Amino acid sequence: MRALIRALLRPLARLLFRVRVQGDPAEFAAAPLLIVANHESFLDGILLGLFLPVDPVFVVHTGIVANPWFRFVLRGVDYLAVDPTNPMAMKRVVKLLETGRPVVIFPEGRITVTGSLMKVYDGPAFVAAKTRATIVPVRLDGPARSYFSRLSGRYPRRLLPKVTLSIQPARRIELPEGGSAKERRRAAGEAMRRLMQEMLFASRPQQTLYGAFCDAIAIHGKSRRLVEDIRQIEYSYHDLLKMALMLARLTLRAAGPTREGERIGVLLPNLAPTIGLILGLSARRRVPAMLNFTAGLDAMQAACAAAEVRVVVTSRAFVEQAKLADTLVRLQGIQLLYLEDLRAQATLIDKLWLVLWALRVPRWFERPGSPEDPAVVLFTSGSEGKPKGVVLPHRAILANIAQVRAVVDFSVDDKFLNALPIFHSFGLTAGTLLPVLTGCNLFLYPSPLHYRVIPEIAYDRNCTVLFGTSTFLGNYAKSAHPYDFYRLRHVVAGAEKLAEPVRQIWFEKFGLRIMEGYGATETAPVLAVNTPMAYHTGTVGQFLPGIEYRLITVPGIDRGGLLHVRGPNVMAGYFRAERPGQLEAPASDAGDGWYATGDIVEVDGDGFVRIVGRVKRFAKIAGEMVSLEAVEKLANAASPGFAHAASSQPDEQKGEALVLFTTDPALGRETLSAKARETGTAELAVPRKLVRVEALPLLGTGKTDYVTLKKMAEAV
Repeated sequence: MRALIRALLRPLARLLFRVRVQGDPAEFAAAPLLIVANHESFLDGILLGLFLPVDPVFVVHTGIVANPWFRFVLRGVDYLAVDPTNPMAMKRVVKLLETGRPVVIFPEGRITVTGSLMKVYDGPAFVAAKTRATIVPVRLDGPARSYFSRLSGRYPRRLLPKVTLSIQPARRIELPEGGSAKERRRAAGEAMRRLMQEMLFASRPQQTLYGAFCDAIAIHGKSRRLVEDIRQIEYSYHDLLKMALMLARLTLRAAGPTREGERIGVLLPNLAPTIGLILGLSARRRVPAMLNFTAGLDAMQAACAAAEVRVVVTSRAFVEQAKLADTLVRLQGIQLLYLEDLRAQATLIDKLWLVLWALRVPRWFERPGSPEDPAVVLFTSGSEGKPKGVVLPHRAILANIAQVRAVVDFSVDDKFLNALPIFHSFGLTAGTLLPVLTGCNLFLYPSPLHYRVIPEIAYDRNCTVLFGTSTFLGNYAKSAHPYDFYRLRHVVAGAEKLAEPVRQIWFEKFGLRIMEGYGATETAPVLAVNTPMAYHTGTVGQFLPGIEYRLITVPGIDRGGLLHVRGPNVMAGYFRAERPGQLEAPASDAGDGWYATGDIVEVDGDGFVRIVGRVKRFAKIAGEMVSLEAVEKLANAASPGFAHAASSQPDEQKGEALVLFTTDPALGRETLSAKARETGTAELAVPRKLVRVEALPLLGTGKTDYVTLKKMAEAV
């Protein structure tokens, strides 16, 4: 009877919900078999029962069974009602698996109210490990957009949303040897959480930035208002689409003949039209090269040379406000296009083209391409040398967005405040494209240096997500009223090490825990991040799903190893000023396709990453390797509340000598030596010279400018 009901309902469900099942059905051949799935709606069990190639027993929450309507629906399947909060309930699931019946369980226990993964219970993982069951993860995508979900009213609903079931490769969870039962159960639960996160990431679609943008419009609707900038105008998806279509058309016409893959310079601040231009150019397979307008003439010229940029799009108002006119005049071999001129060149034919064709079939505007095609070129900060062009394909940026979304519960109810420049990978991927492509609200602010204004915007605009560097977050905290950040849910720090005083002031003044992360421009950029579900103070969190890593020993450094990474978010390669336009694919001592981060890291037994320091930020003193970051940590401990940065200079006797730059006029070597003895820091880490400065030199991204500091150290 059940088989007959399934045979009748399956074609109907496939027709109504356009159900697509992808993956290998052979994954379900093993026994005992535990099928785990994310929980998006009340439709999940019905869809799994109809389209899985096995006849399983469903483990359901006792609260579901209490509902008469769902109790009636469950009459069509075998089910076991359990309370996931009751450890003894899992024994019944163990016995069920031991009978050989396939079992379906939702490790979250409840239907998501954020659209992201919620708390994963330890029980299902412990059951899988104890029975040595084969686990087959199945990703449900689409039911959350139905009227049977529990998402907020702001999430778009469809009567019959398209549904995809993605079957992932089978795997097992092994219980660790030794330890108490509680510790082993917790370890199994952590393994299940990571498995679920990897499932969400691995089932992402393979597409381009513009394709993902069109998908976001289809899901959230053209009228959805989501982007606001300093002009205090809220832009909808329809507005962004118009900007993308028209700006790309006008730019490419004004630039003259261009070829697919050609780099077009973008010299614009954090404004909505900047997003439109990036998406529009990428749709036509032209690659936006995001120029750092704070880097100075030489760095911009080197960047343009490395990426063979001959056309740069900017704005007269921005050039005047940022005082860039003298710099741009001296750029050689560059054709400048101004947004104001482009708008004036729009003809009636252009407007008719936009209204009658492009806006009606926006996907036709995109030229056929591949996720492996270059999406943008970003430039390294130049904190340790001449900037390099980092070529990020569509695959890398979208993979990094999917990786972050798999571990952090961003939703349409969130509003991002992004003051990090879009020419910086952190500001582009996490601060801008992530909210735009996932339906979150976004407020773009043009400068992270306005320390009094940004907290006021966070308060006035009810922002819930803030990204920043340690330097910026520390200054916001000093200037902000204790109530300015009352709506913030997530504060994420990256680009530089999070200073302990910054962590403390945010917790004490605002009651907020900063989630420190780690990454690089070359990895689009996030590699690891602390999350609400996995947080260890003093670390940068766990590696994101899909990232492989290796630690290679560095002679003279006892702790940790040089980090090499490989994954779908790693760049396509470099453009260097020495070899303009020639793509240098990533490679390292770990092999082709691997990227050497240049950082010495440790990874503990729970997978949390601790940064020891950069290879280039070690000084060799009397034959010993001394971390400059350890010197800065010592200075911060001895003189909290002031800024400190360490460098080195040549020394005839010891090879190199340490130089500490500090804004504390009272800090002396005696104080540092006393603190070193107190903390157990090696005496070699106490700098010989201390130089007082009014402020440390900073790059436009907020990082300390170590190139300038090195020159200053060699001059003293």
